[in-house]
Amino acid sequence: MQQTSGLDAAFLFSETPNAPMHIGSVGIFDPSTAPDGIVRFKRIIQTVRERAHLAPYLRQRIVEVPFHADFPYWVRDESFDPEFHIRHIALPKPGDWRQLCIQVARLHARALDRSRPLWELYIIEGLDNVEGIPKGCFAMVTKLHHAAIDGVTSQQVATAMCDATPEIREVEGAETWEADAPPTSFELLAKATEHNATRPFRYLEFLQKSAPVWQKAIEATVSGELKPPPEVPRTRFNKVVSPHRVFEGVTLPLEEIKQIKNAVGATVNDVVLAICGGALRQYLLEKDELPDTSLVTMCPINVRDPNSTATGGNEVVSMSVPLHTNIEGAQERLLAIRASTLEAKHYTSAVGAKSMVEMSEFIPMGLGVLGARVAAEQGLANFTTPEFNTVITNVPGSPVPFYSNGAKHIRGWGTGPSVDGNGLFHSVGSYCGEVSIGVTCCREMLPDPSRYAELLHASFAELATIPAGKSDPKETKK
Repeated sequence: MQQTSGLDAAFLFSETPNAPMHIGSVGIFDPSTAPDGIVRFKRIIQTVRERAHLAPYLRQRIVEVPFHADFPYWVRDESFDPEFHIRHIALPKPGDWRQLCIQVARLHARALDRSRPLWELYIIEGLDNVEGIPKGCFAMVTKLHHAAIDGVTSQQVATAMCDATPEIREVEGAETWEADAPPTSFELLAKATEHNATRPFRYLEFLQKSAPVWQKAIEATVSGELKPPPEVPRTRFNKVVSPHRVFEGVTLPLEEIKQIKNAVGATVNDVVLAICGGALRQYLLEKDELPDTSLVTMCPINVRDPNSTATGGNEVVSMSVPLHTNIEGAQERLLAIRASTLEAKHYTSAVGAKSMVEMSEFIPMGLGVLGARVAAEQGLANFTTPEFNTVITNVPGSPVPFYSNGAKHIRGWGTGPSVDGNGLFHSVGSYCGEVSIGVTCCREMLPDPSRYAELLHASFAELATIPAGKSDPKETKK
């Protein structure tokens, strides 16, 4: 039995019926590389069962402490059954991209069953009319609760669950399966009493360690050396979300993105932010809803020890970056984003990223749950100032092909949560020379996701016209 961290618990108690807090992925696999060109459903279930020890969350369910007196616990579930979590469906003919997106959105909109381990996997066949995808391919759609995993750990676990060649390797290290004895309410309350008794002392230690860093950050902000996070305008994406979702995915050439970033001395992530910023600017212009001030994105930053092996949980902090949607020119917008990203990284570093994660350990659990419920019931997201307008998370993927049960992974996209106050989520990844942008959103906020996908392509094409060596704009067009 293992207790969740404060950050992991926050994803649990902020979940509402209209805003389930899971992330996931949509991967397209070509079975022609598998033995006999077939991947059987039973083989997929068997692989998950054999490699479940590589991802502990696959066999753990959540147990909440009575009265929310403390953070919940993960317990090894005696009812671990891959056949319950893995489902098999097919698209009706013609089996095109639009049908796949609709099916993914519907699956993603449903919350996970908290009485079982918090994950689901869907195998979707019938993808015979998707442009750029060989006939006979199938999609593998995952849903994983954000309390159990973040983007970095999901990539690492996915790599461990797959193979570097079409041959299915034998995985060593599987331990004898032993479930935890379910804790009683009395045991959980006893642990909560012990933890809460020592929490003030641990909080004082935390303040003693962090206060000097925060003091320096405050002084630097007052002096103008540091720029605080920017003001955030309200948009259609920053209201209470409905229970319905849309999904879209685009794929762009990584080499051309690198050429763009080299032309202005930026980073790949800067270019990705500029692509999304350009698409958002044009989309809101078409709706006659573009704010005068720039939209702001939240970019998660991984603060995990790079030498550690991640098997679950979250170790991320948020960084606010203006997308400069008030700037018309693509090149000028990219250069402004480049400068803003550097400022945001400087601010996050000065505040102390690790201390921001540690701060979550001292969240009053009961008040946090109550506050989340009140905010959802009263629709406070419709009235309060948003913290950011969208999320753009970038997790680099594998530069070489990988295989699942012998089937080659062709391409894939991530999915993320749409929550009150922030209904638009961009999941960015890379694989074999391509960059993917997966878009998840509330259906009422983005009723035309295919149009937004077109604008992402158009924004990229506009950036691709930037001539090499032009790093300083002469003027900025509003």
